Amino acid sequence: MNAHASTARTERTQPVHVGEHLREWRQRRHLSQLDLAGDAEISARHLSFVETGRAAPSREMVLKLAERLEVPLRERNVLLVAAGFAPAFPQRALDDPALKSAREAINLVLKAHEPSPALAYDRHYNLVSANRMVAPLLEGVPERLLGQPFNILRLAFHPEALAPRTVNLAEWAAHLLERLHRQCEATADPELIKLYNDLRSYPLPARSGPISPDTVAIPFKLRHNGDVLSFISTTMVFGTPVDVTLSELALETFFPADELTARKLCEMAPRD
Repeated sequence: MNAHASTARTERTQPVHVGEHLREWRQRRHLSQLDLAGDAEISARHLSFVETGRAAPSREMVLKLAERLEVPLRERNVLLVAAGFAPAFPQRALDDPALKSAREAINLVLKAHEPSPALAYDRHYNLVSANRMVAPLLEGVPERLLGQPFNILRLAFHPEALAPRTVNLAEWAAHLLERLHRQCEATADPELIKLYNDLRSYPLPARSGPISPDTVAIPFKLRHNGDVLSFISTTMVFGTPVDVTLSELALETFFPADELTARKLCEMAPRD
């Protein structure tokens, strides 16, 4: 299923009972009823009855099937409500006192990663927080594009933002689009699908060829003050979140890919 098919699916009439939701998630995961039933340790006949609305699953069964289908926490709440149960996973604002320890952990990671840039963003790639090394790399980007919260992918693709400064724009943009496409496939999130289609509309150079299977990572090469800074990025998520907000939060850390970048970052680092 490509993003266009996902878009068409989200524009259809939404499922009216939990069985329809479960069937769509099963099909999205490319599983047969027999496969899912075996994973969930129930009969394929019972699963068929659940999907068609002839049987009402228990709360525990809904959660078990959602776990096997790797349904995002936000959508697990949707499944529960559709089955007549209360949501199981709270969704709090990041400034909620209950998430104080999570905020502290995020800030600790961002701060500890200096003098390299690092940032945190939500499920739609809107910036949540960043360390002090991100701002210098955005110097010269028009203020109207940096309104809070700004979308980090739109900034990467925008012709007045980072796109003209990205030396390997074709490869980097293709990498970002491929990653976003996988997320659209996994979540069927309409906002992510819209973002994907919007980004594809930007004028981008064609990639010179397919990525070699031996390639470990695609570097991000940014022109900055006459130098070309090269980064390799990694993404971190909370391992066992029970809150919707935390489950959708990602931290991206950038590491210098060469000695020049490492030296320039040290020169750019704020003096405490």
